[in-house]
Amino acid sequence: MKILDLFCGAGGASKGYRQAGFEVTGVDINIQGRYPYNFVRGNALSIGWRMLMQGGYDMVHASPPCQKYSDLAKRTGLEYPDLIGPTREMLEDSGLPYIIENVDTAPLKDPIMLCGAMFPDLRVYRHRLFESNLDLVAPQHPKHEALVFTHDKRKNHYGQPMTESSFVQVTGGGNASIADKRRAMGIDWMIHKEINEAIPPAYTQYLGEQCKKILQNSKNYS
Repeated sequence: MKILDLFCGAGGASKGYRQAGFEVTGVDINIQGRYPYNFVRGNALSIGWRMLMQGGYDMVHASPPCQKYSDLAKRTGLEYPDLIGPTREMLEDSGLPYIIENVDTAPLKDPIMLCGAMFPDLRVYRHRLFESNLDLVAPQHPKHEALVFTHDKRKNHYGQPMTESSFVQVTGGGNASIADKRRAMGIDWMIHKEINEAIPPAYTQYLGEQCKKILQNSKNYS
């Protein structure tokens, strides 16, 4: 099965879908030299639409920029574009099964939420929402009991010691080492800027495996 990953960044979501058995093509407006799969540079909405209309894809994933709904907008006071609506409209018009991913404050429709605490190999609390026209489910959400290591003095867990069981704050303000971020996220190829904006591949591997079962069992998509 083939999936198109729009706004793919350096490939965190793509890696998970590949681990779930999809053939992945990524689209991003920026050059992504470390992206691990087939890559097309361009505007994800215009280029993506043309690629979808050419056919050949079984599914599409999109991670439109989240700055408008993140803490960044509150801190900077800047106005960021809202790409969720146009992205949703395009994906609905495509008629394909789709997933839209964004931060936990984004206005997605009936999303499920994934957190690193749901995946035993991860060491990051990174809540992300996933909207889909497929019936997807999330694992049980465990309590956040681990200490979180960060150098960000604004965080109430600042100053906690780093241990094997510590979780890591993977953001620009977290200031963890790239090695710690990579271990926490299950990502071994990204640099700081890329991994700060990524999602753990475990998230989309989990979702991708669900999607494959649904698509294999039905030819009728909602």
